[in-house]
Parts: sequence; structure tokens; C-alpha cells
Amino acid sequence: MSVAEFAPAAIAPGVWRWTAEHPDWEPGAQPGSPADWERNVGCLLCELGGAAVFVDALVPGAEAAFWRWADERQEGAERSLALTTIGFHRRSRDELVARYGASTSRARAALPAGLRSIRLAGAGEVMFWLAGSRALVAGDRVLGDGDGGLRLCPESWLRYLGSGLTRDELRLLLRPLLELPIERVLVSHGEPVLSGGREALAEAIG
Repeated sequence: MSVAEFAPAAIAPGVWRWTAEHPDWEPGAQPGSPADWERNVGCLLCELGGAAVFVDALVPGAEAAFWRWADERQEGAERSLALTTIGFHRRSRDELVARYGASTSRARAALPAGLRSIRLAGAGEVMFWLAGSRALVAGDRVLGDGDGGLRLCPESWLRYLGSGLTRDELRLLLRPLLELPIERVLVSHGEPVLSGGREALAEAIG
């Protein structure tokens, strides 16, 4: 799209996803390295229980068009939240706080009905479950695989964690998620899975 356009995808009623070029992306990263991720990253806005909830939001190049659209979403909202799945995904959080007075991830105890946080202990990540949309929102631990499915993050993405978490241990952390009726998995890196999400996640976990 041109710098003047902004066209988020309607994933489900009240749930929109868009991508934006991350300013810290660098080309030519070694496959499987910590820098091995796509230039465009996924972002969400959900309307739930009178709240406008941003997750891992990054203002795109079409900045003016984005803010017009986001302002419209705020008109009927009683409050705004700017949530992150992982510390690296704070992205445009401060801008959302400044513009809308958005609460941040510290307010996870007061999430609107229909939204639940799922902490992956030792993995440095909090996923979110959108019950009405049957959508799991993932940060860095589950990625699009480039072929319509999902994969786990590279081992190198875990090395900074003080827990020493391995990919095999990550699999164990993720396995309880298969108890959820997941239809969609909305990832930050790669393409989302919009149907058959539970099966795709099960295959990624192995």
C-alpha cells in the first residue's frame, strides 16, 4: 500500500489486524538468528466490552490514515488499552498512551470481558485469548511458518531468557493451550492462521 493508505484486515467482528514495517529490521539476517524476522510485523485492535484494545501495535507508514481510523475506533470506547505480548513489542505503546490515555500491560488484572491473558512462565511472554473470536494472540514464541501454518521460534530467540528455557520446554508450556477451542492464531511474525488454528498449533508443538 502507499504511504497515504491504511487498510486493516477485519479478522472477526470487532477484531482488526494490520502490518507495519519495523524500524529496527535489518536485511540479510542469518537464518535462525535473533535478527531473523520479517520486515513487516503484525498488530491488532480489538473492540471488547466498551474498550479499544491494542496488542503489539506499531503505527504504520500511513500514519495520518492510521490515526484517523484509530480515532474512529475510540469514539465509542469507554477506555483504551495498549497491551504487549513481550517486552520487545512495546513498539508504539507510548504514542497510544499519550493520545488515548491507554492503560498498559500493567493493567492486565482489569481486562475487558472476553479477553484473557495467558502467561508462559519462563518464556518471557504473555499470550492473549479472545474467546468470542476463538483467537489466540501470540508474540515471539509461535510464528507463521511461511506455508500457511505455524512454527516455534528459533532456539536463539530464547537465549536471552534468564530461565534457560529450551524449545522442548517451550513445547510443554504451549501444550495446555490445545485445550482451548482455537480457530485463529494471530501472530506478530509471519502470516496469521485464520482457520484450523488448534490443529496448526498442535503440529507446530509436535
